[in-house]
Amino acid sequence: MTDIAPDSAATAPRAVIVGAGPSGFYCADQLLGAGFEVDVLDALPTPFGLVRAGVAPDHPKIKSVTRVYEKTARKDGFRFFGGVSLGEHVTRAELLERYDVVVYALGTSDDNRLGIPGEDRPGVHGATQFVSWYNGHPDASDHAYNLDVERAVVIGNGNVAIDVARMLVLDASELAPTDTADHAIEAFTNSKVQEVVLLGRRGPAQAAFTNPELRELADLERAGVEVDITDLELDEASATWLETEADATAKRNVELLRDYAAASPKNASHKIVLKFLRSPVEILGEGEDGDVTAIKVVRNEIRRGDDGRLSAVATGDEEIIECGLVLRSIGYRGKPVDDVPFDERRGLIRNVGGRVSAESGDAHTGEYVVGWIKRGPSGVIGTNKKDSADTVAKIVEDRDANALNTPSITDPDAIAAFYAQRAPESVTWAGWEAIDAHEKASGEPHGRPRVKLVRVADLVERSRATTAS
Repeated sequence: MTDIAPDSAATAPRAVIVGAGPSGFYCADQLLGAGFEVDVLDALPTPFGLVRAGVAPDHPKIKSVTRVYEKTARKDGFRFFGGVSLGEHVTRAELLERYDVVVYALGTSDDNRLGIPGEDRPGVHGATQFVSWYNGHPDASDHAYNLDVERAVVIGNGNVAIDVARMLVLDASELAPTDTADHAIEAFTNSKVQEVVLLGRRGPAQAAFTNPELRELADLERAGVEVDITDLELDEASATWLETEADATAKRNVELLRDYAAASPKNASHKIVLKFLRSPVEILGEGEDGDVTAIKVVRNEIRRGDDGRLSAVATGDEEIIECGLVLRSIGYRGKPVDDVPFDERRGLIRNVGGRVSAESGDAHTGEYVVGWIKRGPSGVIGTNKKDSADTVAKIVEDRDANALNTPSITDPDAIAAFYAQRAPESVTWAGWEAIDAHEKASGEPHGRPRVKLVRVADLVERSRATTAS
């Protein structure tokens, strides 16, 4: 393509970002700053991805990052098309016909599986679906969870696992001022779950919680935290690693866990029990396909391998934990979309440094990737800013080398009409603002940040109103 003057609107290259989560918005902001026009697509009528549908409702400060994204959306050259799904409404080839740059910011929406007997029993669920359910994601709002049980087990030692455990024991007064979906508030209010066991495959030194997530368990109104002090006795390998190699987060986590173990039992009706060095080996239940009644776990020990890495190795010592609900939170992977090059083993879009690539490693002209679908599910929301900057640097480099894609359809109005024709219920940014205003107005009388609409039809209907209505 010809030389591009980054500050010339008439000749500005046009990029489309597929996915309106944090990585998509960081990428959009950086591309706008580099002189690109940017369209952002999302399968949902609403933007912000996991900030809306993944961050725990009782963490409003984390959700406030959307103010940054709203500033991006107000910049010249930005457009939003919600309710437009790659592989359903549009194809990869059709995007390449219309844009100089296609960026995939799809995230990783599938839970990893345990791969053990009984995993498909009723009462065993992925944490991603559960989180989406209580956050009002339209695809998950009709799911049902049996909370008429006394004990739940959450498998995993990351922040999502601890969020899920915490949500299960929040008091109604703690849920009331949040934007938890109404159907979930009702279910949690009537829940009989009194104990949540959080299982970690490795030891306390290797737990992946961030310090604030672990620390705030002490502030729960009606739930105490229980940690067996014997679980915190570090083996030699872990103790050496913690002293010589671990970061400050891991060291502080162990200190916090020791504080919980040493504290006097809290006079509480509910509790979260943290157990380490245990791996699930079977989900037990009534008959072959009946509801879950217990989980069989094997105790592990930490060993240092020949490569110097620490790993959890089963000892053969097993125990049974009775429960009526199991939620797995052991990592996430992406899903293949349309014919975008995909690495099945890693569950990511195949790429080299953010450039989408063939299996040979050769880059695909004009196609890029950002966020978790690029590097895997790691880091916090802000991590995606640098990740996007790294990819955008490649895009600018390719632009300056005249190595972007050459689209055959470049008229922005024609592109907007194309989306409207393919996805008649698509939502513009003005439509999202109408949804946003309605949800906030609905929450205000109840002291809540918003009352979420959880059906696509309701979201689309509200998007057709003006923000003033």
